[in-house]
Amino acid sequence: MAMGSFNGTGSQMPTAEINMTPLVDVMLVLLIIFMITAPLMTHSVKVDLPRASSTPTPEKPMTLQLSITADNVIHVGADAISGSALEARFRDAVAQDANVELHLKADKVTRYETVAETMSAARRAGISKIGFVTQPGETN
Repeated sequence: MAMGSFNGTGSQMPTAEINMTPLVDVMLVLLIIFMITAPLMTHSVKVDLPRASSTPTPEKPMTLQLSITADNVIHVGADAISGSALEARFRDAVAQDANVELHLKADKVTRYETVAETMSAARRAGISKIGFVTQPGETN
């Protein structure tokens, strides 16, 4: 308990001490509450789920491997192709398989315009699944 100082005039001067007793009481109450409620949070509901078996789809969708080099030359597979014939190539792939996927590899110094035009041509041809292929980087 904080006591004031006694000076010669008979009046007490206030002291700047913090009374820790209420803080300790609150901490102990919170500790007891958490000790009681913690086991209730791990309670799970037992559910008997139905069992079903399915086989994975054996066929994978067709993939187009498209590469754009540093000098903006576009390759589909190993074949170099011009930008004007690219959309026709994409349309042929969509005609063979409607779920065709485009895997796009672009050199890091490739112009963004070339990548954007390639993606636009793929979208106009009906390819909706486009993935960018990258090399894994170093983790810090």
